[in-house]
Amino acid sequence: MNSALLTDFYALTMARGFWKNRMEGENVFEMFFRRHPFNGGFSIFAGLETLLHSLEDWTFSEDDVAYLESLGLFEQEFLAYLRDFRFNGSLWAMDEGTVVFPQEPLIRVQGSLIECQLLEAMLLNIINFQSLIATKTARVFLASGKGSIMEFGLRRAHGPDGAMSASRAAFIGGAAGTSNTLAGKAFGIPPLGTMAHSWIMAHDSEEEAFSAYADLYPDKTVFLIDTYDTLKSGTPNAIKVGKKLLAEGKSFGVRLDSGDIHYLSMQVRNMLNAAGCEKATITVSNELDEYIIEALTSRRAPVDIWGVGTHMVTGGGESAFGGVYKLAARSSGAGGFSPAMKFSDNPEKTTTPGVKQVWRIKDASGMAVADVLGLEGVDALEKGKQYSFWHTSGDYRHFRHYLDGSAVPLLTKRIENGKLIGPQVKLTEIQRKTRAELDSFDASYKRFLNPHVYKVSITENLRRLKLELIKQFLGE
Repeated sequence: MNSALLTDFYALTMARGFWKNRMEGENVFEMFFRRHPFNGGFSIFAGLETLLHSLEDWTFSEDDVAYLESLGLFEQEFLAYLRDFRFNGSLWAMDEGTVVFPQEPLIRVQGSLIECQLLEAMLLNIINFQSLIATKTARVFLASGKGSIMEFGLRRAHGPDGAMSASRAAFIGGAAGTSNTLAGKAFGIPPLGTMAHSWIMAHDSEEEAFSAYADLYPDKTVFLIDTYDTLKSGTPNAIKVGKKLLAEGKSFGVRLDSGDIHYLSMQVRNMLNAAGCEKATITVSNELDEYIIEALTSRRAPVDIWGVGTHMVTGGGESAFGGVYKLAARSSGAGGFSPAMKFSDNPEKTTTPGVKQVWRIKDASGMAVADVLGLEGVDALEKGKQYSFWHTSGDYRHFRHYLDGSAVPLLTKRIENGKLIGPQVKLTEIQRKTRAELDSFDASYKRFLNPHVYKVSITENLRRLKLELIKQFLGE
């Protein structure tokens, strides 16, 4: 991930043009997204630590330069420049695990045109995928009633790197652990698992298979009970072997991986309770997603642990997180910046200009009210004052708000002059951040069907700047 060759080819051809034409001033780019995935009302920002540490050694190796030379498109002087290339810019970002919304910058990059342009593809690749998976997992976590989620997606993930990134992002979103052992080692995520049907089928009987496993792992035994017949065979055998564990002061659980999960979990729970195994846990898996889980929890299915794989680590029905990366300000000389803006016939694709900060407005009880974009170094929000905040399009839509709570700036400097600043954040801390963030939003923003739209607005100063640039573009 630290090869600067991980970029779109047009970034290199443009980089040569910037270099050749001596376009060396600093510029500001921003990463944002235009709509929530899954038709949802919130998203989770993930992938930042991966990006930051990829930038530490972000270079063109000798092999990389040799490959570019073989293309016959770049002169030796430019190739020599790439040999010495390092990211020497600065980067601001929201905390990883933050609940985020469309049109607001999640990351702000300041550097030369070459640095910023070459960074685009890698930045979007990392942040888009991990944000997609973290958002999906947060939805699963909420659907389960903030229950225990096991991420089971290794074998269905999009290649080895997709599997590793998905395990990391799923943990941020709320998973309790992963089946991916390498991810457990790399990220400190608890490795979790039960047994496969092959374990049962490799023994002469189901009871023998359960007994052998209980002997091996008496403190962590979960019996897979649907290999032959869940109610007539699997559950009775699990009870028979499980009672021996209970007599030794141990505990056990069972897992369902097929069939009608609601009906079977109810029947299995009744059988376990009738046998005196009230503390035995029930784990379920098999192509689960947030909608299935929400339906099961609403019907009070007695499930303790949810094993979710395919639909969580691939994004399910949503193929990508739609993050984009756009120029927001150009060098104006003497260290200053001129606002830059992309125009489009589609208002949603018209960007908001300038070097910006994002403030999260909270009421006196600590609940989120709105996110407000303003000009860095110009706008400041103070408690006890009344403000008008405008729709990001700059039109007539606005609301007035008396700031009786807090206005917290969300973008913090993470890299200065190419060097990481601040401590590395533990993955467990990022997960706690996500859960606390979710609790600070009203349930209406988190529902799956027609979620309430959270306000993302701009200050009066930023609205005025945007309208001025629009008028200049139209020649008015």
